[in-house]
Amino acid sequence: MKGQRALRQGRLLPTVVWAAALLAVWEIISWVLLDVAKTPLAQSKLPYIHELAGTFGEYGGTLWREGRATFGNAGIGFVIGAVAGALLALIMSMSKWIEQLAFPYAVASQMIPILGLAPILYGIVRDEQISRVLIAGYITFFPVSLNMLRGLRSVHPSALELMAIHAAKPWTVYWKLRLPASLPGLFSGLKIAAPLAVTGAILVELMGAQHGIGVIMLRNLYYGPSHVYMFWSTVIVGALLGILSYCLISLCERLLTPWQPEFRRKGGDR
Repeated sequence: MKGQRALRQGRLLPTVVWAAALLAVWEIISWVLLDVAKTPLAQSKLPYIHELAGTFGEYGGTLWREGRATFGNAGIGFVIGAVAGALLALIMSMSKWIEQLAFPYAVASQMIPILGLAPILYGIVRDEQISRVLIAGYITFFPVSLNMLRGLRSVHPSALELMAIHAAKPWTVYWKLRLPASLPGLFSGLKIAAPLAVTGAILVELMGAQHGIGVIMLRNLYYGPSHVYMFWSTVIVGALLGILSYCLISLCERLLTPWQPEFRRKGGDR
């Protein structure tokens, strides 16, 4: 336990030091631009950290409410896209013919830029919630499918031979061997897709939605310098939502795949 605690502290301390140094440098540069150099519209380029903190204190309720709407819709789309991607990966792993038929279309679907697809989809659906869910699912689908398929195909041939010797049925091979082997790849895809799903939901909100952090972002960008601190606050909230989604998936990965080397105890610590 002591060794683990020391290891965590050793990892956390550099992060805290770097974060504090970054904030200090940010504040100093903001002071130089605003008060020393008198740069026009300097606060739009790099606002004061303490002013941003004050904005969070004043409008925290609004940011929380709108951020929750964005995160909720992105989460629904993320789950739908993850399930669809995992199912396709399973189907493709069962048949090389299906993989050759379906995979090129899956790749081609990702060639459409999200920046162009979002307004088209929103114009067709005309529902901000459904549009956010669909875009988040669309972004999630491909990385989950690709990484899980790779994991399903990563089983060592000797393990498959051993299952064949014991006359294991196909569903037993998947349940006992292929699915556990696919979990690291699945979570790799989920960790890639989770922050992107949040970004996709925010992008749809910029098209003219009624609720969400992207709506507040667009409104305050429109008003310019007088609302610059609120605009920066929405940018930070959007980034935090992406980080939160990544951390949640990482926590699930640690809980569900404790056998991975990076999650094992080091040095025999107990």
